[in-house]
Amino acid sequence: MAGKIKKIFRDMAGMIGVSEQEALAAQLGDVLWYLAQVATELGLSLDHIAARNFAKLLDRQSRRKIRGDGDDR
Repeated sequence: MAGKIKKIFRDMAGMIGVSEQEALAAQLGDVLWYLAQVATELGLSLDHIAARNFAKLLDRQSRRKIRGDGDDR
């Protein structure tokens, strides 16, 4: 996925046409499948993962740390 995005920005000035959109949609399907498999192996639900991430982002926003880099913001 990252490689396809990189090439769109590098080679096409970030312009996403119909064929690129279709290719990205196929890649997102693969990413979703792998994510679901890893979550299953860890005994986690995608709902739990999404809720936890949402709470993390709300916390960062409330502390004005939404921008920047790193996990421990």
